[in-house]
Amino acid sequence: MNRRDFLRSAGVISAGLALPKVTRLFAESPASAGWRTFDLTTRVEILKPSGTTRIWLPAGLLSETPFQRTLANTFHAEGGAAKLIESKADALGIIAAEFPAGVKPVLTLTSRITTKNIAVDVTARGKAPQAKAVELQYCLRPTHLLPTDGIVKATAAEITQGARTDVAKARAIYEWIVDNTFRDPKTPGCGLGDIRFMLESKDLGGKCADLNALYVGLARASGLPARDVYGIRVAKSELGYKSLGTASENVTKAQHCRAEVYLSGYGWVPVDPADVRKVVLEEPPGNRPLDDEMVKKARVRLFGSWEMNWIAYNFAHDVALPGSSGAPLPFLMYPQAETAGGRLDCLDPDGFRYEITSREIAPVNSGTRSSL
Repeated sequence: MNRRDFLRSAGVISAGLALPKVTRLFAESPASAGWRTFDLTTRVEILKPSGTTRIWLPAGLLSETPFQRTLANTFHAEGGAAKLIESKADALGIIAAEFPAGVKPVLTLTSRITTKNIAVDVTARGKAPQAKAVELQYCLRPTHLLPTDGIVKATAAEITQGARTDVAKARAIYEWIVDNTFRDPKTPGCGLGDIRFMLESKDLGGKCADLNALYVGLARASGLPARDVYGIRVAKSELGYKSLGTASENVTKAQHCRAEVYLSGYGWVPVDPADVRKVVLEEPPGNRPLDDEMVKKARVRLFGSWEMNWIAYNFAHDVALPGSSGAPLPFLMYPQAETAGGRLDCLDPDGFRYEITSREIAPVNSGTRSSL
């Protein structure tokens, strides 16, 4: 995020103002069957503030996809000031809050988001609208942890050797990741996504932000526009997978990264090889083989479709937190905070307490505005 994005941000809450700020992004809920609406609420409290305290939250902004619409973001920082800052290229929304010394830093965000399961038939070429050239070029770029040269390019060339179409290339990369990686339960959070290190060290274990980043990097190195989609699970799976859904309305630890690849004639195609490996490791009774029936069904389904019991935040890499003195983040999927003592560890509950809850609400009739 650059300074221009910061200065063009909107939605300030002044210190002491009691009313929350509501940013409406899509005034009406879609009327089509199959859409589900969720209120996703994040509450962050800094337990040991020091000097000026800053908090940053990812806010849902996606409003032009076939699988998600963001209806509104409501945020509140009593005694502090908060802004919604946008970077459209990555569908990135950041709630940035600042609290002066002596104020208890508490930030609350509620996003109302509606989702719909998505499936793209990659066996029959369709008539999907052509994406803009600038968007596709952007999704071919290297990032700090997703290089597209060296070992990444060499590995991509080896994987896709003999693939004659973009669909065949995209599928070959997907199958290679399912066959050669594994989900490592010891990986903190969702992982880091350092794909050069993964390939050079031949350590192909990790979690979703590692395995799906590997897909994106290999796809880009093969000339296929691709992007990570960072988000969070918000409900149980209705497809019978306990490992691919949440067990309660408390979704504090349910962050999940997915991926999309752009295929001409098909548009943006959802993929998720990381969730196939999650089914292998975690679907009861656990440690299922690749030829297990549930694994095989997940493997087929997750090349071309997503179950939308999950909400997307953004596509962003190398995220510079506005006003922060710390280094850019590889991605923004977790709440972040900083005091006079520096950046806090968002996975450390001793100094950084937050809770995320998800509540599915009754369908909103066509023409009825959100009550947020």
